[in-house]
Amino acid sequence: MFRKFLLMMLAFYQRYITLLGFGSCRYYPTCSEYAKINFQNNSLLSAFYNTSTRILTCNQLFAGGIDYPLLDKLCHRPKKLDVDSIKYWLVPNKKNKYFIIKNFSYKG
Repeated sequence: MFRKFLLMMLAFYQRYITLLGFGSCRYYPTCSEYAKINFQNNSLLSAFYNTSTRILTCNQLFAGGIDYPLLDKLCHRPKKLDVDSIKYWLVPNKKNKYFIIKNFSYKG
């Protein structure tokens, strides 16, 4: 329930408030998209920690760049495996963690 509320707040922010920033995020994916992916796929504590760390480094003191969120554990197994049915691509990282990369051709 709390997770759904947070995702609704993020959707509102992405829809209306980011228009005021003129695309000023230093990272890809943007900080709000990073938070959305984290809250959809990780535990709330992990998502809060990762999102807070990301927002604190989104300033002129850090270089920015490409920074995909990490998935703590695999929990979803797709029933149908084709390119259009997969929402996120998972790229293995060290210690049983995975980078989450959004699939732009997802139709769901």
